[in-house]
Amino acid sequence: MADFASTVIHTDDRVRLMADVGGDPARPTVVLSHGRGQTRRAWGGAMRGLVRRGYHVISFDARGHGDSGWAPDADYSIQTRANDLLAVLATCGRPVALVGASMGGMAGYYAMGRAESPIADALVVVDIVPRVTAEGASQIKAFMHAAPDGFASLEEAADAVAAYIPGRPRPADVSGLKRNLRLGDNGRYQWHWDPRWLEQPSRTEADIQEMLAMGDRITVPTLLVRGLRSNLVDEAGVAEFRAHVPRLEVFDVPGAGHMVAGDRNDAFNAALFGFLGKHLPPVA
Repeated sequence: MADFASTVIHTDDRVRLMADVGGDPARPTVVLSHGRGQTRRAWGGAMRGLVRRGYHVISFDARGHGDSGWAPDADYSIQTRANDLLAVLATCGRPVALVGASMGGMAGYYAMGRAESPIADALVVVDIVPRVTAEGASQIKAFMHAAPDGFASLEEAADAVAAYIPGRPRPADVSGLKRNLRLGDNGRYQWHWDPRWLEQPSRTEADIQEMLAMGDRITVPTLLVRGLRSNLVDEAGVAEFRAHVPRLEVFDVPGAGHMVAGDRNDAFNAALFGFLGKHLPPVA
């Protein structure tokens, strides 16, 4: 992002994570972790708003995504992504809030749930819970596996996105998609992620139970922002999540699907800024 400084953070296994940083490092920090298939650019509006409100903000590309490095051993497990988040946290002080969409939200939740003592002072997860619906997960998986040979043009990629998110108007100017695509050697546009990331195994029931049990250890203020048009998080999943996270607050965004910040950025930002202002005000 042109308004912010870019930096490189190295993980324990020496994967390069590209990050944008803004605001005063002496202020409370907000770490932004994007969702699967996205890049740090997805947080542009939220990051600018947080910096204006006086926060120090770090937004980074997950391994295998955007401008960050690809895992040499194709390890994109949640355990490894949680370790990457610890590497990001090592670059800033406290207090700090973790904000993550989907994949990024579960990485933050996992990192906090397995820690012996709190590693952050607030947690925000966007349209994700430990037990998601089979229908929603299948729909996302189908989209991610579609077009393995890429797209002939940005317009073709925009058509694929419009089909996946029918409620969001297709933009007349599709140039913004360039930040989520890379031009391959074959002259076709590929999504800006390592395709081996798609080979990670699905969660088992034992995995889900382990994730739910972690919630019992998360005692900091926690916010779940849910898109009411999303078919990934249902009422049963929210109730199960609430039963394990003692300080959970839930904010529903009407008219938003799984990509809450992209569908209703104004409503999402209002929820985020309000929650942080209450539990982690910009002047510590």
